[in-house]
Amino acid sequence: MAFKSLLTVLTSLSDADPALRQIIALAGAQDAHVEALCLGVDRSQTGYYYAGANAMILQETLTRANAEAAEVLAHASDILGKSGARWSADDGVAQLADIGRHVAHRARFSDLVVLPRPYGDNHGTEAEPIIEAALFEGHAPVLIVPDQGEPVAAPRNIMVAWNQSVEAMRAIRRALPFLAAAELVRIVVIDPPSHGPERSDPGGLLAQMLARHGVTCEIDVLSKTMNRVSDALNRHAVDTSADMVVMGAYGHSRFREAILGGATRNMLEQARLPVFMAH
Repeated sequence: MAFKSLLTVLTSLSDADPALRQIIALAGAQDAHVEALCLGVDRSQTGYYYAGANAMILQETLTRANAEAAEVLAHASDILGKSGARWSADDGVAQLADIGRHVAHRARFSDLVVLPRPYGDNHGTEAEPIIEAALFEGHAPVLIVPDQGEPVAAPRNIMVAWNQSVEAMRAIRRALPFLAAAELVRIVVIDPPSHGPERSDPGGLLAQMLARHGVTCEIDVLSKTMNRVSDALNRHAVDTSADMVVMGAYGHSRFREAILGGATRNMLEQARLPVFMAH
């Protein structure tokens, strides 16, 4: 199975190009259709304004959001129109608190959602809820694209973060089109539990399953020599020249992730290569 329906959600010109370049590269490799949802975001919180100001502020914010959506749509249409890919693009306006509903509806009918990295300079506050809406409400896999670097059309060297979790397995299953086409897949296990079901052969059953799909695997068992798991994963990805990382998203509750960070958030803050996630 290939990824035939690709979606990207764009809210700003400042971070649109990496996602557009990546989705165009994937469309060529997968013979897929590209859909761009260009949203202007209404960030106003009218409950905080004095009486009588709501109508004026609402009109101003809606006008601004419509202008931003039109600007992003024109930019995306120009780039996609020159790409040679099959594509469509729509624009609209969404309130920040309601943006997830719009994203989830489109993501539900997509094979893969390609989104810009949610953290860093010139990234809006809506980037994180867009990713979570695609993952949790849209039930779609998401490919997070770094700000810099060349797009990856067909990753040849993929690193899989394996911790025996349901989320990790789901991400691996959804990434099978990439894994089956890769030259090498590295299954990375960090500090496997000494009393777990895979204590004698960490990653062995996963490697066996993938091998039956024609995937060439190697297993790298690492010690947690750095403070965070994400640091070890990022360093190993660089050391092994990985083209893509596959990992499960949000192993803990999202509230705990938001307060304490967690591997998902830390990974996305630091990633310098595309990260494929599913939940």
